[in-house]
Amino acid sequence: MIDYIKKAYKLMESCRLCPRKCGVDRLKGQTGFCKAGKLPMVSSFHAHFGEEPPISGRNGSGTIFFTHCSLRCVFCQNNPISQLGQGKETSAEELAVMMLRLQTEGCHNINFVTPTHYIPQMLEAIFIARDKGLKVPLVYNCGGYESVEALEILDGIIDIYMPDMKYSDNTSAKKYSNAPDYFEVNKIAAKEMYRQVGGLKMYRGIANKGILIRHLVLPEDLAGSQKIFEFIANELSPDTYVNIMAQYYPCHSANKFPEIDRRITAREYIEAIKLAEKAGLKNGFRQVMSTIKRKRIPEWTDNLKIS
Repeated sequence: MIDYIKKAYKLMESCRLCPRKCGVDRLKGQTGFCKAGKLPMVSSFHAHFGEEPPISGRNGSGTIFFTHCSLRCVFCQNNPISQLGQGKETSAEELAVMMLRLQTEGCHNINFVTPTHYIPQMLEAIFIARDKGLKVPLVYNCGGYESVEALEILDGIIDIYMPDMKYSDNTSAKKYSNAPDYFEVNKIAAKEMYRQVGGLKMYRGIANKGILIRHLVLPEDLAGSQKIFEFIANELSPDTYVNIMAQYYPCHSANKFPEIDRRITAREYIEAIKLAEKAGLKNGFRQVMSTIKRKRIPEWTDNLKIS
């Protein structure tokens, strides 16, 4: 097995694939915070048409949804997958077959969703798939709570990073995602991703390399949007593509927290867009206003301006 895969598996012996650094030996089947074991678990894989336009394109993004997660978001829309472990154990060879099948179906990329805790197995599968003809770009689609030590192994392998930047307020991060150091960790991770791939690059409207950051607007500005936008503009680049998402809705256990037990208002969303403009961000996607209240599946327009 080539060196970068060995290095990734080494991180599983006393697991430090994510910033929690649980220290369990996952190669022996022990589990830590994320509950992931030795074998990767996949809940589904298919062409996905609901991602941002340069990711989904016309033929769809070849998404592989991994089970389990290193965060515990109380409003997680995929709770059965991320926290209850809904999925099937899969070998690296089977993962490679999934990738090749999605490429054959015409998908523009292979989109690994929540892959942090399965980086070694993902890398092994990529190695197998590339040997059998995998050529499309690889997308690392994550919650943004990442270990730089693990990310460095991905340098030169991942083409497109799609991290969340969920919070600039660690009080909210602790309360709603059990990640009291989220913003500090998130900023360092975003810088490393940007160092590796730079700004988003496209060919005929389809992304082939770069970073695209997602930010979900929360009720009462509990995410602290302004500081996030200022960080992106000032410490990455004002040209960074940012998707400002309005599709928050209270699910899972959000009803236990009255302040987030509702959808955001159009006013709250417009204010977030204005903050992004004020910070100097130039590129990205905003949700079509008419879809905010009535749809979970977003429709996007490719600019950040209200008018």
